[in-house]
Amino acid sequence: MTQHTITLLAASLACVFSVGIATASPQEDQATFQAYFKSRFSSVAEDEFKNGAYAIDPIGRENWEAIEEFPPYENAISSGETMWETPFANGKTYADCFAGGPAIAEQYPHWDRERGMVMTLALAINTCREANGEQPLGYKKGPIADLLAYLTYESRGQITAVEIPSDDPRALEAYEQGKQFYFARRGQLNFACANCHFGNSGSTLRTEILSPALGHTTHWPVYRSKWGEMGTLHRRFSGCNEQVRAKAFEPQSEEYRNLEFFLTYMNNGLELNGPGARK
Repeated sequence: MTQHTITLLAASLACVFSVGIATASPQEDQATFQAYFKSRFSSVAEDEFKNGAYAIDPIGRENWEAIEEFPPYENAISSGETMWETPFANGKTYADCFAGGPAIAEQYPHWDRERGMVMTLALAINTCREANGEQPLGYKKGPIADLLAYLTYESRGQITAVEIPSDDPRALEAYEQGKQFYFARRGQLNFACANCHFGNSGSTLRTEILSPALGHTTHWPVYRSKWGEMGTLHRRFSGCNEQVRAKAFEPQSEEYRNLEFFLTYMNNGLELNGPGARK
């Protein structure tokens, strides 16, 4: 497949996704989405997409592998483990909310039928805290990122497996809203998420390789050199909105939770390998 053909295919697929053709099921969306990236980066093994831009950038990968020898997120994992094991004021712990131990990342995000909404792992953490009389944590960085780092580290090797219940139309609507968000242009620059990470994935923006959307949700939270600290996926969503000069939504807003639902579903079948380190 030539680069010209790939470019035309990207534009066509973006149009298909953005208009939300009624006959396309989530399963068909996912198959189309994944097939596009596997064709665009045909030399990349499927399980390599979990490494983001480092799956397609050999120079960046070499530097990243060197950093991973002494990963900058180790302190966050340690801090998160301490949080997991420290009892709340009422004597209970996070383990009382999350049965089966800390390796729970593959269960999120999921459709919460009782609440009628997408439940993310970060939101579940604060739901647990509030149920036990504790104050909720901020959603962008700090303790929430540390605890997520520990939980995702314990979950490494699990496979992304988001389900959209076919018997609850609200779940499908949340998925569709997340899809529309991903392909909708916004901000003064009139950019969509897909502009960078779909049709232009693999291109260079300033000094950075634009990572493919396939694999985007596997490695969060992330220590970014740019931040000098850990940050959550919704912090990144906010940053992307601001970069195109659009007003960001609040972390864990319905918009971002639905976006996470859609994007994680697109990544079904990929291995979880968080936390990560990025530039």
